Amino acid sequence: MPLEASPARALGEFVRAHRERLSPQAVGLPPGPRRRTPGLRREEVAQLCGVSPTWYTWIEQGRPVSASADALARIAVALQLSRAERAYLFELAGERDPAEPTPTSSDAPAALLATVGLVDAPAYVLDRQWNALAWNTHAAELFVGWLDGPADPMRERNLLRFTFTEPAARTLIVDWETRARRLVAEFRANSIRHLNDGPTRALIDALGAESEAFGRFWASQDVGEREGGARAFEHPRLGRVIYDQITLRPAHREDLLLVVLVRV
Repeated sequence: MPLEASPARALGEFVRAHRERLSPQAVGLPPGPRRRTPGLRREEVAQLCGVSPTWYTWIEQGRPVSASADALARIAVALQLSRAERAYLFELAGERDPAEPTPTSSDAPAALLATVGLVDAPAYVLDRQWNALAWNTHAAELFVGWLDGPADPMRERNLLRFTFTEPAARTLIVDWETRARRLVAEFRANSIRHLNDGPTRALIDALGAESEAFGRFWASQDVGEREGGARAFEHPRLGRVIYDQITLRPAHREDLLLVVLVRV
């Protein structure tokens, strides 16, 4: 069974999860008497948004109600959503965020794929489902169990499948639990524009069935931008190695990612 049955239900679950994380003090409200459930009450969020409590309740219940871009923007402000979380909210609702610039035409990715071979550090390109489209020899040497080995069109090179289903990943990735949880939050933000595409939906459902950890992290509704920063690996030949990760989105092709790891 899919982890999320419909966009309306997914929107309701997402909004509810973030309401429950927000304390009255965080939005300037008095704590009042002891609350039976965590976070703000629905009525309080509705008041902050300037919408009716009934309408807001229907949103959380996953009813197919109409939500304007203006109302969504007020919900995003009231729930103190991050930029990634705000973008995810609008995508779930099928509305365009008025704060986002209008997208322009797409570029061919051939130059991007060729760029990977020119980088003197581990580098790879991911597609919408985070399958590796291209990688260099440095990346192949680092990611044992994912990008190493001879070219094989039948071998899947999916980053999520490697992280959650390959035992080698738990040895290679230092602090696997934290990094894996963060990876799912980043994928949730990255995949929302094509969440109902067949390949993306199939990947999410399959990983939810195959990996208890993935299912748990996906159900948490965490959303995060793909950030840079330190990445530590326990390599079977090199030992402990640490990199700074840089993730780039090519202009006009934000469904692709170029990832570069710089040794520190």
